Amino acid sequence: MRASHDRQHPTPAEAVDDSGPGDGLVKAGVVVFAVGALATLVTVAPLLLGTDPFPTVAYLVSMLMGVGFALAAAGVLRSVAAQRRQARRAS
Repeated sequence: MRASHDRQHPTPAEAVDDSGPGDGLVKAGVVVFAVGALATLVTVAPLLLGTDPFPTVAYLVSMLMGVGFALAAAGVLRSVAAQRRQARRAS
């Protein structure tokens, strides 16, 4: 029987960075879009409930929804372009 200190322990798997070009833009776009969507819900609620509307700044934050969509779309386009370049190199 082997001593306990001779036993080999499995090593933990190394962290693998499998993110590609554009992935960061897509993730950031999702976050910004979510903030804008939440702001839109918050600003529309008083109008539906008949209370006083929020100040203009709240409506400006709602526009982040479009900015987030644009960021995510740019990330997808960047990813597509990188995949096309990689496919051209492979052929």
